[in-house]
Amino acid sequence: MAPRKSAASANDTKPTKNNATTKSKAEPKAADKPSTKIAKDESAQAKKGANVMKPARGRKPNEVEEAPVKAPVANTTKPGRGRKPKSVESVPETAPATAPAKPGCGRKAKSADEDVAEVPAAPTTTVAGTKRAASKTSPAAEAPSKRQKKAVVSVNDAPTGKLDIYVFGAGEQGELGLGSGARVKDVQRPRLNKNLDSKSIGVAQIAVGGMHCVALTHDGKILTWGVNDNYALGRDTAWEAPTRDADASDSEDDDEESGLNPRETTPTAIPSECFPDDVAGFSQVVATNSASFALTLDGRVFGWGAFSGNDGTWGFFKEDAAKGIKFQKVPALIPQLSNIKALASGGDHVLALDHKGYVFAWGCGEQSQLAHRVAERRRFDYLVPNPVALPKGKIQAISAGGYHGFAVDDKGQVWSWGLNNFGQTGISNGAGDDNAVIQRPFIVKALSDYKIKSIVGGLQHSIACTKDGAVLVWGRCDDGQMGVDLTDVPKENLLLDSREKPKINKEPVQVPDLKADFVAAGIDDCIAITTDGKAFSWGFSDGYRTGHGTDEPIHKATMIDNTAIREKKLTWAGCGGQFSVLAGPTVQL
Repeated sequence: MAPRKSAASANDTKPTKNNATTKSKAEPKAADKPSTKIAKDESAQAKKGANVMKPARGRKPNEVEEAPVKAPVANTTKPGRGRKPKSVESVPETAPATAPAKPGCGRKAKSADEDVAEVPAAPTTTVAGTKRAASKTSPAAEAPSKRQKKAVVSVNDAPTGKLDIYVFGAGEQGELGLGSGARVKDVQRPRLNKNLDSKSIGVAQIAVGGMHCVALTHDGKILTWGVNDNYALGRDTAWEAPTRDADASDSEDDDEESGLNPRETTPTAIPSECFPDDVAGFSQVVATNSASFALTLDGRVFGWGAFSGNDGTWGFFKEDAAKGIKFQKVPALIPQLSNIKALASGGDHVLALDHKGYVFAWGCGEQSQLAHRVAERRRFDYLVPNPVALPKGKIQAISAGGYHGFAVDDKGQVWSWGLNNFGQTGISNGAGDDNAVIQRPFIVKALSDYKIKSIVGGLQHSIACTKDGAVLVWGRCDDGQMGVDLTDVPKENLLLDSREKPKINKEPVQVPDLKADFVAAGIDDCIAITTDGKAFSWGFSDGYRTGHGTDEPIHKATMIDNTAIREKKLTWAGCGGQFSVLAGPTVQL
């Protein structure tokens, strides 16, 4: 199999397949680390959703802004991250994290020397557990037969409406789910994904990670596709590329195959045997850079893949990571969580909201994205869900960015925390300081006058829409991330780089002439779905991720228009490393 291109992290670097996001124009841009001073002339960025623990008693969350804590930044393999704070916080005792896989799904690793938690058996009879050439894999080919489910008490609703799925952007690692045929790599404008046909497959909800996707079907199957280097797909994708005649033409017009692994590039179901018999269904799936998570109808959370930090891949469970086991290959229960109603995913961290209004966070916390100071020697402790110090029982919604998080309380107030070197949390204190972090949740006063309906973070910028449709953007602004003419932004709200060009917008700015119901953010691009079902996008366009047929930055919010979606009413969008996804309800004719 031809070697893959180097992929990227969700920082400002070109995404590695083990990490999230990417950014490059012909040649990768210089990485933007938090340690890179704002005054420097940066060339350009690089590429790349048991018993519940209640928040620990202690100091009540402040409702006033506090000057962000500055965390020194170390030289790291993943730019854009700061070195862990030195102080230590106590962590509640937790139960052993790894749940054994069911027969037929995988087996436990034999020793601590192995770097995976489980070695899955082949999920289909078509491959039969052996590596052999395969020209194509049919859509959702490995979907298991339905099993009798035990009665459970549901606390969540399963999505049932069927969606048409449209994809565009770079598909060099199979992120678009278009299969292994020709012309599946660079899709300049939205294309209907026929592998996710609404009649035969019926996707009801979808999540976009750095270089992979997860979808939940109307009948409860979980499909995955994209990069599987860290087992983010939760299933076996072993494949041996067929040999090619050395004398054959290299013309793309003559190619019937892209050379991509069909078991990664084609949406395929995780075998039902990977989940316990008492799992009656799922209500939500989310994806980080290299991991995936599924929320069940009865409020449990299953996950698979790996978390990464500055020094590379850490692992998935605390106990396994301490033993050097870096990957969770198949779905496993997160035993510390129950009664969960919503999940939100960042670059390498996850948030969970339970039905009592409490929030939990786990994963990599090197930039305070877990709302805790994480000491280096205790970093694996935070691979276990820990409570976030937010108003007790008051949180109604959660969201995340690359290295920051958001929560909305019952009064409509937005709280944020995490990396803040570009003011991406919405708290202007510290914006422009390379090492700025907000170590614990604070109210975003800049949003106090708005009733927020949807909010999400990109890598170094964030976007929200209000209940009356206004679209607000803030944070990094040197590649069109704001979607507005920056000459219209008050000068006192802008921080300039060494060339006297706007680099950071410290305060939310409203995108003019746009009324939206839903917003999404990528590394440095945005998509807004308007109240009448149209998609507008803007920002850095490398890999055609904005869907306008160009790889040049789009500086103003512009409607995405082609024959595939022109008559379609869209309701959802998601942004990956170098690709994007749109979705809208299937119209029954």
